[in-house]
Amino acid sequence: MPSKVDDLVLRLEAVLFASGKPLSVKELTEALGAPDFRPVQQALKQLSRVYSGRQTALEVRKVGDRYALQVREQFVAGVHAVTPVEMPPRTLKALTLIAYHQPVRQSLLAKMLGEAAYEEVAHLQGMGLIHAEPKGATLELRTTKMFAEYFGIASTKPEEIRRFLEQKLGVSPSTAAPASSTASEAPATESPEESAPDPAAATDTPAAG
Repeated sequence: MPSKVDDLVLRLEAVLFASGKPLSVKELTEALGAPDFRPVQQALKQLSRVYSGRQTALEVRKVGDRYALQVREQFVAGVHAVTPVEMPPRTLKALTLIAYHQPVRQSLLAKMLGEAAYEEVAHLQGMGLIHAEPKGATLELRTTKMFAEYFGIASTKPEEIRRFLEQKLGVSPSTAAPASSTASEAPATESPEESAPDPAAATDTPAAG
């Protein structure tokens, strides 16, 4: 029995490393071809204990209801330069602005990014990273649970996401400032490049692999 558990733990580690994103127990069970999810849950606990007991830069982290093999928080800055960006800079910029200002109206985002905002909102909705709810003549935008999982953020609360963007990605109120204090009503007074954060500052991904 122990050898079978150990083999499952090793295969689980390989799947988490290769996935590059958090996976649910159901997804892991399917990927491993396991007949039942319970051995997978036990293997996750064992793998987590193994990494907790190692002197390593990696950890098994639960993000929402998913799990990821990722770089420990204190080492994230050191790998920032070589972390691949999985979406175009313009899309990442739109997502960062939405995450920082949420709930934010699509009309305000358009004043910060221009007409491209509408295309990016549709793209981000398709990826499942934002939720759009009708609000008058426009849409009110918020990030989803999947957004937190994608970036390895432990909370879905807007204030926690804002803190993550400020502390880990260098986004600040000045770099992510709306076009004007009444931007939802008035025309923009700054160019999109001046009012939006540097997209290169938001390239961290949640998993190590």
